[in-house]
Amino acid sequence: MKRRIIAFFIILGILAAAVPYAGAISLTIDNAATSVGVIEINSTSYVPIRAVTRILCPWADIAWENNQAVVRASDLTLTARPGDSYISANGRMLYVRDGIRLINDSVYLPIRVLAKAVGASVSWDGATSRVYVARGNGTILSGNAYYDGDAVYWLSRIIDAESRDEPLLGKIAVGNVILNRVASSEFPDSIYDVIFDRKWGIQFEPVRNGTIYNTPGEESVLAAKLCLDGASAVGDSIYFLNPAKAANFWAVNNCVYISTIGNHQFYA
Repeated sequence: MKRRIIAFFIILGILAAAVPYAGAISLTIDNAATSVGVIEINSTSYVPIRAVTRILCPWADIAWENNQAVVRASDLTLTARPGDSYISANGRMLYVRDGIRLINDSVYLPIRVLAKAVGASVSWDGATSRVYVARGNGTILSGNAYYDGDAVYWLSRIIDAESRDEPLLGKIAVGNVILNRVASSEFPDSIYDVIFDRKWGIQFEPVRNGTIYNTPGEESVLAAKLCLDGASAVGDSIYFLNPAKAANFWAVNNCVYISTIGNHQFYA
């Protein structure tokens, strides 16, 4: 009986973490309090796109088309489909860790994701449970101007070659490892040079077998852009391996295990 009671409360806790919580979080935009309802999901403040966009971009047209919310203005085109883990804003791909939500017939996004799209800034006052949003000078820079073509080209190819059959989160995780290596002083400082690094021998099997040159799938290109726009799945990981296929387990024996996503284990 005691075990059943413990199991019940564990399940209850898991369900509670997954269910949206409409608490006492308030939203202030440009120093003016609003009546917009804020819903907390896994410690993230979600807001309805329509209500907040009407305040921040009153000139925008907001519609429901092809099962997604669409925002159009002279300087912004934004699409958000409930269930997806990203939005598109001016061709930029912005990650939504816990997914876009449809709640009471309204599309909800994390306030920080929506703010980034419309060029606003966000701060949090934990003492008063209030989110503050400040309007910026313009909406998000377009994808054509922001993404470096060479970076997308090579990052999408290594993601695809290493994780074509993995879920989107697994693809993002592989991209994170490449970018973490670029940022580390222990590795080369460009995506191309990290992929083709031979300091300690060939680092990635796709370089050895030539699949690095294959045309990547759409989801791998998406994952590359999400990574370049800050999506993070595995923290500071700089190694990954598929234990069912790996011949070298150096990372397992010498690094800190971070997580397993799909068939890959990640280490820092």
